[in-house]
Amino acid sequence: MSRRVKVVTDSTADIPEQIRKELDIEMVPLKVHLEGETFLDGITLRPEEFYEKLAQANELSTTSQPSPNEFVEAYRKAAGEDKHDILSIHLSAALSGTYQSAVLAKSMLEDELKIDVFDGKKASYATGMMVVAAAEAAKAGKSLEECRKIAESFRRKMRVYFMVDTLKYLQKGGRIGKASALLGSVLNIKPILKLDEDGEVAPDEKVRGKKKAMNRMYEKLQQYAGDEPVWVGLLHAQSEGETASISATLKEKLNISRLDVVELGPVIGTHAGPGTIGVAVMKESAIA
Repeated sequence: MSRRVKVVTDSTADIPEQIRKELDIEMVPLKVHLEGETFLDGITLRPEEFYEKLAQANELSTTSQPSPNEFVEAYRKAAGEDKHDILSIHLSAALSGTYQSAVLAKSMLEDELKIDVFDGKKASYATGMMVVAAAEAAKAGKSLEECRKIAESFRRKMRVYFMVDTLKYLQKGGRIGKASALLGSVLNIKPILKLDEDGEVAPDEKVRGKKKAMNRMYEKLQQYAGDEPVWVGLLHAQSEGETASISATLKEKLNISRLDVVELGPVIGTHAGPGTIGVAVMKESAIA
């Protein structure tokens, strides 16, 4: 029988706490610095509090990654006395040093534990979905290699598109990547953004007006999914008002087997900004 696997991730996966608990996912928080205070993403600062504070703040929040020692602690805790194998899945290394911290922690525990650190090349619940799928497989008794294959198929085959209200947060936080070409674009141009194969923010298409951009995004997702059953993550930052109508449209246009609506946490919210809407879609047939 294969050894048990425990899945570790970081707070930017934006996995709802209830799901994390059910699947026994160990989460290492990043930090948010706002108005002279430091908070633990998703632990001492929840999304709703964060967006309230951000609206009143005189300057934009900043973020920092966990230290290798914080990962060492998390790995030892997840492994437990039985020294379970560990699959550690993280936010794109192109967006954060978090993956590198995890790699350093792995090297510090080389003689003690079997750890596989995986760069998801995604962000927010797009990472979260691959973490959840891997954790479900781990709970079902799959091996470390089998769980990693699932994460790999998400990284390769999942589609993620998003729109920000303004590019200023991505620019100020240094996460604008290849979308910097869009700065200074004509007013009312709504770029559809994606995370490319390097895990960087990149422009996918420029559309005039938000409604047209949303419709174009639906078309792209339909082209990808066809009639196949899909798992959809609908991500938003302070856009609860829109999520009901977007959910309804997605249900009309796609054969949805599972839909999770998730609010962007403080770290991802710092870089994407309020008003961001994103959709992550994975074909059920593509899950390894």
